[in-house]
Amino acid sequence: MAQAQHAVWAAKVVEVSSQKAEGKEPFSPEKVLGEPNATPLGQASNEAWIPKKTGTNESIEVRFVKSVIARQVTVVENFNPGAITKIELVDTRGTRHQVYENDTPGPIPEQFRTLQVTFAPGTYRTIGVVVTLNTKAVNGVNQIDAIGVADVVDTMVKKEFKNDESVVSFDSAMVNLGPTVNSKYVDTHPVISPDGRTLFFARQESPQNVGGARDAQDVWLSTLANAEKKSWNPAKNIGSPINTPNDPNGVASVSANGQQLLVIGVYQPDGTIVPKGPSMTRRTATGWTKPEKVEIEDYYNDDADHVDFFLATSGKVMLMAVDRKDGQGEQDIYVCFLKPDGKSWSRPRNLGASINTKKPEFAPFLASDNKTLYFASEGHGGYGKSDVFYSKRLDDSWTNWSKPRNLGPTVNSPDFDAYYVVSAAGEDAYLVSDRKGIDGSKDIFRINLTPKFRPEVVTLVRGRVLDASSKKPVAATIRYENLLTGEEIGVAETSPIDGSYTIVLPSGTQYGYRAEAKDYLAESDNLDVTDRQKYSEVTQDLFLVPFAVGQTIKLNNIFFAQSKYFLRENSYPELLRLVKILRDYPQVEIKLEGHTDNQGDPQLNVKLSLDRVNEVKKYLVQKGIASSRITTEGYGGSKPVASNDQEETRRLNRRVEFRITKK
Repeated sequence: MAQAQHAVWAAKVVEVSSQKAEGKEPFSPEKVLGEPNATPLGQASNEAWIPKKTGTNESIEVRFVKSVIARQVTVVENFNPGAITKIELVDTRGTRHQVYENDTPGPIPEQFRTLQVTFAPGTYRTIGVVVTLNTKAVNGVNQIDAIGVADVVDTMVKKEFKNDESVVSFDSAMVNLGPTVNSKYVDTHPVISPDGRTLFFARQESPQNVGGARDAQDVWLSTLANAEKKSWNPAKNIGSPINTPNDPNGVASVSANGQQLLVIGVYQPDGTIVPKGPSMTRRTATGWTKPEKVEIEDYYNDDADHVDFFLATSGKVMLMAVDRKDGQGEQDIYVCFLKPDGKSWSRPRNLGASINTKKPEFAPFLASDNKTLYFASEGHGGYGKSDVFYSKRLDDSWTNWSKPRNLGPTVNSPDFDAYYVVSAAGEDAYLVSDRKGIDGSKDIFRINLTPKFRPEVVTLVRGRVLDASSKKPVAATIRYENLLTGEEIGVAETSPIDGSYTIVLPSGTQYGYRAEAKDYLAESDNLDVTDRQKYSEVTQDLFLVPFAVGQTIKLNNIFFAQSKYFLRENSYPELLRLVKILRDYPQVEIKLEGHTDNQGDPQLNVKLSLDRVNEVKKYLVQKGIASSRITTEGYGGSKPVASNDQEETRRLNRRVEFRITKK
């Protein structure tokens, strides 16, 4: 359906003038979300919005999951078109920009229409669209199925689309990972690290299991031997305390930097495991810790023999496949969210009838884009008892998903096919099948999706957290946020061995990230991945400054308009953290210091640097911080920290810092 490479479809309804129904009911405003799906075209459909017939000014406003510099907007009128009078784009500041106007709305000689409006790109980024209609001008029911924007002018939808118009395609056939990973025993439930370099899986009834051949299942792992050849080193048993002699052991997921494993079951003091939820184990300098129970509000599972868990790379979202009284039937997929205490999880929320059926849904895997869900189902139909499907999350409710799409006969067969997982790069997927396994057992296979069907692009950021003075590693927590909204997107932990960290940032926005540790203040960093179209990896060390008088901390995430002193809105998350520090430590006093590069008049640069720190002080005072606790000084370009010879390093000299003058 999506011919344009950079098209995005509406993900949230912000406001609607009227509605025939609410929520997921037929004809509700939420039916405009996601890709076009109302068929057959030219007929009233349950899958499209119907406004009430109240007048000449019906409207709907939607938002997208990421911003684009738009060159087109597309509105799919699946039935009785011609009522649209105006289309406006909404930029990231909430300002509207009109791109389409029709003063003479009325019936057109078509039963349906894809209204595509193209225009020259503006200087703003589009985050939403408002569509206005005159419903009195066209007799009968008016319906809108989908609203999208794109940064190209290619057609976003075919005139006559179908629900299954595109067969999911692959770049390769399924490839058995071979004897270094697979064995003559059952090898199942692969878990790939986001960087694609470590594969955890379960092996059943192997003589090399901790409890020998009678041991139901142990966790094994293999590391990538050759990235180009995609070959793997011989698999090894991960050992205790994760593997126990008499219980089935399994890894549900691995954190972004490989330092945490979510494992199946609750480990008891006597060495047994009970099926009352998942546990978490952490890597230390000497091995893995004994798994500790993960606390989930109101957790229960009426089918203790069947359960799956998955921890998203953000560290803030957990999926599970369990059987609960509020489900659709048998195993359903649910989502939990990390609570503010950072330790416990919210009550499970059912993903809804788009994903779950009366038959089992299981093996959930959420790609690193935090939107693309792969899962196995016995209830959506297909090629065998259980097939692998994928669906896209359409908004933040976690109950609104695109229609699940079967991954097709390349992956699915009359045999068992499940546990489909993808590396952050989105190229290599791994799954379990009993087709052509070693000695006929279930084995792990690799397959490559074509770019069209991969998860959305992400950027993997890795580095170390270091003491800014000693340059020694520091054990810390990493937090990263959307600088446009201030929303915290994810949390991670550093390696206790070398202070290394890894986080995964979905494309489409600008992120800020920082390390946190006791007795330190963070120097935040940022990365703008708004326009990244390909998977990439970035190395960026993060620094922590000892919390002591005389120490200087760079405020890297404070932004100003070029040659101006007005604060940009993406500065507020950083400023609010500084407010919190000053509130938490009411005796602390600071000096704000402004710096510029050496371009232009030196005296004007001194004034600009002073104006900027005074603007920061003004913000802090407005938030209740006493003016007497803050002094300011502007240095212009007199104290560079990098070369002024080229822009790449010159930008480092344009900065705001604060120095602790009293504690």
